[in-house]
Amino acid sequence: MEIAGLPIPPDLLADYTGRGITELYPPQAACVEAGLFAGKNLLIAIPTASGKTLVAEMAMHHQVDRGGKCLYIVPLRALASEKFEEFSGKGLRVGIATGDFDRRDEYLGRNDIIVATSEKVDSLLRNRTPWLAEVTLLVLDEVHLIDDPSRGATLEMVIAKLRHKNPAIQIIALSATIGNPGDLAGWLGAELVESDWRPVDLREGVFFWNGIRFADRDREVERRSKYEDLDLVLDTVAEGGQCLVFVSSRKNAEAFAKRAASGLKLKNPILAGYADKLRSSASTDMGKTLAACVAQGAAFHHAGLAREERQIVEAGFREGQIRVIASTPTLAAGLNLPARRVIVRDYLRFNAGEGMVPIPVREYRQMAGRAGRPHLDPYGEAVLIAKSEEMVDELFDCYINAPAEDVRSRCADEAVLCTHILSLIATGFAREADEVFAFMDGTFYAHQGESPRALSRAVCRALEFLREAEMITEVGEWIEATEYGSLVSRLYIDPRSAEVIVAAMIDRQEYTDIGFLHLLCSTPDMPTLYIRRDDMYLLDRFLADHRDDLWTDIPWDAGEGFDRSLKTALLLADWADEVGEDTICERYRVGPGDIYGMVESVAWLVHAARSLAKLFAPHLAAPIEEMELRTKHGIKKELLPLIRLHGIGRVRARRLFNNSLGSIEALRAAGPEKVGKILGQGIAARIFEQLEGTREEVGEVSEEQSTLSRFG
Repeated sequence: MEIAGLPIPPDLLADYTGRGITELYPPQAACVEAGLFAGKNLLIAIPTASGKTLVAEMAMHHQVDRGGKCLYIVPLRALASEKFEEFSGKGLRVGIATGDFDRRDEYLGRNDIIVATSEKVDSLLRNRTPWLAEVTLLVLDEVHLIDDPSRGATLEMVIAKLRHKNPAIQIIALSATIGNPGDLAGWLGAELVESDWRPVDLREGVFFWNGIRFADRDREVERRSKYEDLDLVLDTVAEGGQCLVFVSSRKNAEAFAKRAASGLKLKNPILAGYADKLRSSASTDMGKTLAACVAQGAAFHHAGLAREERQIVEAGFREGQIRVIASTPTLAAGLNLPARRVIVRDYLRFNAGEGMVPIPVREYRQMAGRAGRPHLDPYGEAVLIAKSEEMVDELFDCYINAPAEDVRSRCADEAVLCTHILSLIATGFAREADEVFAFMDGTFYAHQGESPRALSRAVCRALEFLREAEMITEVGEWIEATEYGSLVSRLYIDPRSAEVIVAAMIDRQEYTDIGFLHLLCSTPDMPTLYIRRDDMYLLDRFLADHRDDLWTDIPWDAGEGFDRSLKTALLLADWADEVGEDTICERYRVGPGDIYGMVESVAWLVHAARSLAKLFAPHLAAPIEEMELRTKHGIKKELLPLIRLHGIGRVRARRLFNNSLGSIEALRAAGPEKVGKILGQGIAARIFEQLEGTREEVGEVSEEQSTLSRFG
């Protein structure tokens, strides 16, 4: 099917023609025939790299050309940024929404396409953002994540709310791995477009001894070392390809990258340049190790890396210089980094309480789907590694020949249902108990024919919790949110978290940093660090000296949950006390990316707690507001006057303070020349523009010199 004959605007057609895209792949043509441009709902279940995004992009441009507005929902912030870049510069206004959860972001309504995470869209719905009513096309990327235990219910409720708000909305759902696409298509009222076609042939096989067994052939692999995984990499690189190696843990990813670097021993000026960039910003041993690996053509990739480090690794791989990346499975579900050969080395993963368990087929397919670079590779290979001859057939049966698992709704999970019931009431989607039940009847859970009694019981328990917490009131059949309930819904925190925070603040007269941070780390909304055996000495020593500073009682049977929350709180307290990033990484056995993740998570809870304090504990609002800035920037209290200046972060503020310039008055008295000697004349000029009131304040900016700016 020729693209020139499709009803898409000239700007988009010119972009495709310029990139040599003139014909549709067969699955893409099937989408057009199924009603893509006729406003039909579609569930597109086709392999990775078969052109799902292009189908969605054509539909979005067609909608906008007819006066519509499009919302593109993705599961990850990194993916949102990637799609924003991909859709920009083609004649339409594109916006991205991944920020604060209590903002209406009305300005985004000026755009034709808005890219956002499901959590951000949920928060926009709770804050009654007006432009959502104008959305005529909803694109759901990675829609199979409706099955995700932690995020699936949010995606499902967002879909249900948007369909309720805009009954005529067109939905295009995209997925590469789903076992029961008919069920999901039925709920969405969508035509199912299903295909196994790929632009690059995928060969799936199992390596054992000295060769790879495929379904229709065997391939010998020269043994160059004692390690099967390394030999598979060297074999691929020898014929001009690149490799992705998926392993079960960060430690394994780093260990394999070192082994691969030692085996490859590549050296060229471009790799040296990447390594120099990594080395110049490395403040931890992990960063230095990554630089050493990249210098020889290998890398590792996981959530512990800083954002800048991940970007350098991804750029080096896309440009063909880095030949192998060892990664945890997070890469498979995230960014688009195809390779000639994908090696799924670790198909067992540790789950707390279960030990080592096999990864799902769906996860294997996500990894395998990265094999084969369109227009670069003649084929792609996905290879599992067997430990014995008997395991070869078992791996074929369990992964290569096995169907992906069915997706199931997570909406009846009481741990997440409470927050969604509150949002239905607070935003007016349901004003009576019967309307709550009626709305839930429109969910994927109800469509799948799951137990209606189980859902009814879960809804009743959620309503009872909200009543007892005084977040909703009932007068006859009428239900409405209280001021407290409306605030919690807008703040986008779990009602259970709000209750933990409010109960502790009401009973607390004195503020302490560690008590407040530990309180937040004890809520359901806060992810916490894992506990290692050698952490216990640090925790016990802290409790011996600071037990009275905590805002929550220490239960006599305090278990791992308490220990994890305390360890996380101590890390955050160190960050707010300006402890160095390298020291924090060593003390808590984390990576720079972990620090960012913890700070990002707690920052929102601090913000929410400040709003709750204004309502229930005004005497705590001021110190909590200070902690909001301190956690955001990683500074002690003494730097607060300086950090409020546009362009000043933790490093520059500390430099000024150490030079006896710790206040606005001191800066004014010192003058531009003295400040310029400390920070540079350009920075000094911008500071004094603000001090003289000649520069309009536009809010705080990301401070490049702050170590956290490398992540976010």
